[in-house]
Amino acid sequence: MLLAFALQQLNHMLRVEELFKAHLIGSQALQSSTNSEVVPGLEELEKRLFESGRWYARYAEALPLDCLKQFVAVEFVDSKRGSMTREEILFHIINHGSYHRGAIGHALDLAQVARPADTYTVFIHSVEPKRRDQG
Repeated sequence: MLLAFALQQLNHMLRVEELFKAHLIGSQALQSSTNSEVVPGLEELEKRLFESGRWYARYAEALPLDCLKQFVAVEFVDSKRGSMTREEILFHIINHGSYHRGAIGHALDLAQVARPADTYTVFIHSVEPKRRDQG
């Protein structure tokens, strides 16, 4: 049950990332919902989430600062329309992923299962270990 919940949460995170990527690049979304009836396995989700994260990192690095405030037309999965700035979309993706990883962490806590550290400070120091020496 716990694994199924975690996979569903990861699948939802990925689908939202894919939907907003389509908005950012002005293409048709690959799907029309934030969930799917068939949830991919952990290996596939891990691969696709890693690829999505790399895409967002490259996109954010390459985006000129003057484009952050540019509005993007968005049609949400409930068919409502709106607009968000590129900056707001990037913030939403970060915040959305954090929320759902937190839900998975809470489920692991309730199941009394050890969970990995999932904080920004741990991430920074794992990506740039030399920063540990700068403290």
